[in-house]
Amino acid sequence: MWRRLLTFFSLSHNGMPLSKVPVAGHYCTDRTPCTPVYYESYGNMPPLPNSMKAARLHRLAFVALCALLLCALGTVAHAATDPAGFGAPPSGAYPILYNDHTVYARPDILKRNRVLAAIVKDGHIYVPLRSMFEQMGATVSVSSNGKTFTAVKPGVSISVTLGVHQVTINGETRPLDVPPVLYNGVLLVPVRVLSEAMGAYVKWVPGRQIVVVRYIPPTPMPSAEPTVEPTEEPTAAPTPTASPTPMPTPETYNGFVEAAAWMPQNHNEFAAGGYCPSSYLAAGVYKFKHSPIAVKVHYGQAFYLTSSQIADAYGNHYTQFATIDGGTAITPVFLAQQRTLDVRLEYQVAKPLVYVGLGYLSTGNNYGYPRLTGVGVGVEKLPNLTPGLSFYGSAFYYPNASGNYTVTSTTSSNFGRSYHQQYQVTKLDVGLALVLRHFPVYLYGGFSADQYAAKQNAPIGQTHNGPYIGLGIKF
Repeated sequence: MWRRLLTFFSLSHNGMPLSKVPVAGHYCTDRTPCTPVYYESYGNMPPLPNSMKAARLHRLAFVALCALLLCALGTVAHAATDPAGFGAPPSGAYPILYNDHTVYARPDILKRNRVLAAIVKDGHIYVPLRSMFEQMGATVSVSSNGKTFTAVKPGVSISVTLGVHQVTINGETRPLDVPPVLYNGVLLVPVRVLSEAMGAYVKWVPGRQIVVVRYIPPTPMPSAEPTVEPTEEPTAAPTPTASPTPMPTPETYNGFVEAAAWMPQNHNEFAAGGYCPSSYLAAGVYKFKHSPIAVKVHYGQAFYLTSSQIADAYGNHYTQFATIDGGTAITPVFLAQQRTLDVRLEYQVAKPLVYVGLGYLSTGNNYGYPRLTGVGVGVEKLPNLTPGLSFYGSAFYYPNASGNYTVTSTTSSNFGRSYHQQYQVTKLDVGLALVLRHFPVYLYGGFSADQYAAKQNAPIGQTHNGPYIGLGIKF
C-alpha cells in the first residue's frame, strides 16, 4: 500500500528543494489528471484431483465428479481475474460504449470468450484488437509464432507485433508511444492509433469513466457502367500559331502575420506525451522590396500537464523527475509552460521564395530551469500565397543552445554551485496555405517539431511535436 504523505514538497537526493507549482483548476485534454492503476496479484489455484478408478462405488464416483466440476470452475474464475502480468485490475478496467451500446457492466468478466474492456496502464488506454476489429468488420489473423496480429478489411490493412513500438497501416510503418501488450492471453493495442486507423471515433468520457467508440462502415459507391465514347469524325489540323511569351508572375505580398492553435505532444523529464489544447504558434515575415533579404519572427508556447507517477491516500498526484545536478525529486503535478522565440535573417537563393538564413533562438519555462539561447543556421521555403494551395517549410539547427543554473537553496548540498546546461536544438516546420482570390486572409496548417538533444547537464532530451491550424493575413 502507498504510505500517507504528510507534507507536500519536492526533495532531490542531494537535498535541493524545488518550487511547488499549484495545479488547482488546470486540466488537460480530458479535464482529469492521470489516474494511476493499482493491481493485486493472486496465488495459483489448487491443482485438479486425479481421476478416480472405475472400480469405485457409484457414490464415490458421483462425489469425485462434483469435486472435479468445482475445481474446474475455480480454475476458470481464477483465469478470468488474473491477467498475466497485471493482476486483478478492477480499478484499471473500464467499460467500452460501442455504437451507443455498453458492452457489459463489469468489464473484468469474460463475455463470449472475448475481453471487451478498455484497460488503463501507465496513463494509456488499451483495447482488445480481435474483439474490437471484428466488431468493425475486419478479419484478424495471427502469425505462427503468435506475436504478430493482422486486421484486414476492404481498403485497410493493419499489422502490429507484441512488444514492438510501431504499427503498419496499408504498408506504411508508423511509431507507437506504447507497444501492444498481452492481457489474459488477448492482445491489447493503444486505442487511438489503431481504432482511428479504421475510421472510428474514440473518446474518453471522464464523467462516466467509460471509453466511447463509434464506428460507421463506409458505404461503397455503386460502380457506374462503362459508357462507349462516340466516334468523332476527323477534323482538319489547325494552323499552328506562335505561342505568346509568358509574362513573369509578380510577387503577391511584402509580408504576412499568422497565428495558429498548436497540439503538440511533449516529452521531457516531467511529461511523457502530455499536451493541452491551449498551446499556440505565431509568426510574421517581411520581405524587403527589390531585395533578396527577408526577416522572420516565430514564437511558440506549449502547455502540458506533467505526468503522475505517485499518489497518496488523499488522492494527491506527484511527478517524479531527474534534476540538473544528477539527482531525482518529486513535485505535485502541475501545468508546465515552455516558450520559444526564433528570429531569422534570411537571404533568397532560389525561386520561388527559397532562402538560407541565420537564426537566434531563445527559450524559457515556468518551472525554474535556465533560459536557453543559441545561434543556428537553416533553410526555408516561404509560401507563395497565390490563389490556391501553396507549400512552405523550414529546417533550422542550433548546435549549442545553453544557459546557466545556480542552486540558491541553503538546504541543498550543492548550494551556490552553478551548472551550464546545453542542448542541440532542431526546429522543423512543414505545411500548406490555402489562399482565396482577391482576399488577404488565408487558412494554413501543418506540423511543427522542436527536437532537443541533451548535450551537457541536461537530464534527458525533449521533444515538442504536433500539428497546427490557423489563419494569416498578407499585405
